[in-house]
Amino acid sequence: MWIYNRTMQYPVKIKNRNPEMAKVIISQYGGPDGELGASLRYLSQRFGMPDNKSKAILNDVGTEELAHLEMVGSIVNQLTEGISIEEIKKAGMEPYYTDHGLGVYPQAAAGFPWTAATDVVIQRRY
Repeated sequence: MWIYNRTMQYPVKIKNRNPEMAKVIISQYGGPDGELGASLRYLSQRFGMPDNKSKAILNDVGTEELAHLEMVGSIVNQLTEGISIEEIKKAGMEPYYTDHGLGVYPQAAAGFPWTAATDVVIQRRY
């Protein structure tokens, strides 16, 4: 069980919109090596640990990755907040916008959505 404080430990304050940058940073949110996959890997791996100390460490790390997810999502949100249709087109974000509006959706910069299957492929590389 966690206690959630409704303020970020490190608030994100982006001053300028930049949908091109958001298009790249979204991969850190839900790409193959992004925070979503990392948090779920740690939180799932804890169940196979042989002792409570190992479980606690993986639980702590997985929870920290969830906090990173919130920070990265805030960055993407602020980079795209209030962008116009022209800016969406210029950034090449029409497909993303069509499917998700300006919401933050877990996907890679290449456009494919996050899946647990992506994590399996990543783990096999290492």
